[in-house]
Amino acid sequence: MTNLPAYEELHIISDLHIGGVPGFQIFKETQRLANYILKVKDLRPDGRVALILNGDVIDTLAEDSGGYVATDKAVALVERILYDESFACVWQALAEFVKTPNRTLVILIGNHDIELAFPLVQWTLLKYLAGDDLLAKARIEFSVAGAGYPCTVGKASVFCTHGNEVDPWNFVRYEELSKAARRLNANRPIPASDWLPNAGTKMVKDVMNSIKRRYAWIDLLKPETSAAVGVLLALDPSQLGKIKNVLPIVGQQLIEKGQVDQRLSADAYVAPALAATAQEPKLDQMLGANLLQELKPKDTQKSIDDMLLAAEKPHTPVAGQDQGTLGVGQLLIDKLKGVSPAESLRRALQDWLKDDKTFDIADKDETYTAITASVGDDIDFIVTGHTHLERAIERGGNRYYFNCGTWIRLLRCTDALLKDEASFKPIYDILKEGKMSDIDQSKGFVLDQTSAVCIKVGDNGEVTGALLHVTGDKADLIPQQTFTRI
Repeated sequence: MTNLPAYEELHIISDLHIGGVPGFQIFKETQRLANYILKVKDLRPDGRVALILNGDVIDTLAEDSGGYVATDKAVALVERILYDESFACVWQALAEFVKTPNRTLVILIGNHDIELAFPLVQWTLLKYLAGDDLLAKARIEFSVAGAGYPCTVGKASVFCTHGNEVDPWNFVRYEELSKAARRLNANRPIPASDWLPNAGTKMVKDVMNSIKRRYAWIDLLKPETSAAVGVLLALDPSQLGKIKNVLPIVGQQLIEKGQVDQRLSADAYVAPALAATAQEPKLDQMLGANLLQELKPKDTQKSIDDMLLAAEKPHTPVAGQDQGTLGVGQLLIDKLKGVSPAESLRRALQDWLKDDKTFDIADKDETYTAITASVGDDIDFIVTGHTHLERAIERGGNRYYFNCGTWIRLLRCTDALLKDEASFKPIYDILKEGKMSDIDQSKGFVLDQTSAVCIKVGDNGEVTGALLHVTGDKADLIPQQTFTRI
């Protein structure tokens, strides 16, 4: 590929998730990020340097937009985030960055900030960051069509993309998003019924946001999908009613898994269809084996699905018994009585983390496999985000893959914390209380890890790519893994 943007140094960060009202914010290290941006601004004064925000820059799903996508409210929603004092230093640093010669700011779309595809929102950001300075505006680029961002660093080719393009939970229908942008530009309203959200968005809006109001940390615990329902049951059985909202969402995801068009490969495009015929999974499949054992009847082989079905059928009162209808929630709460809530959650987490490679930076996870299969063999450096999990992998043939992680809090249960109920009880008490302030004060549970990827030209023309940890308020850059392309 020719005529691509060319740089001497590239810095990529992802998944800032800037948004939400105080107490509902999962991005914390604002001053660290501001200082990191200013540090990048001052690098190589005579060279071309780019800062790439590789998707999920803001988090509109954490905002009260009234629907799955903010359409008519998109500008007001983004302005609320821009003027929130919690994030002011970050936006000020970005404004300083784009005022600096030889700097370029690139903003990619993710799956939590799809409103960035609307020109009205882009113009709002441009006005806020650059004002009437035409040169500063020219230093800001948007990539919002799901096409990623290709460029070069020295003699190396680089391709950045968020990573949700290959995720059946969270792929974005960019063609529909483009139609929405055209309608908004023409001042035509978009009814909420006209937008079909993906399964991940439905999960966040319909289920997770309400839970986060009580347990603000719920989407910070990693890994996040394999036994989420079991963890919720163990932590708070009264949340059981929301499980029935999860099942059809997972069913929709199963349908969409066959529709993911591998967005980076145009030949493989498959037009999406409504998920009305999605087959719901059995609840047994969504619970860890240890917790499932506690839920199942001791004297029968009935499945959890059988129990749910029986509990929902009309109940014939028996003399001397409660005359109310037997509820699904109470049925499973009763099954949990034999085990303490802390022990139930500990067992669920043991299932979750069995043979887990979540924090292994060399693990070739599903995003790595799908993205590398979709990108041309002549790309030297591929950089993604989306999973919140940093990766640094040598692919062979002078080719490399990075995932630049996240800047939100991450929670990690170590083997030591899960050893027994006594060791886990203090963590359980913090989780049960649900306050982010208590989480932040815990030791050994919150992972203080804000990550970045740097690709740059060396003194002899070699190109190096490095996974970095950005540490402390001074934003010190600590290399974790470095690859050199000769």
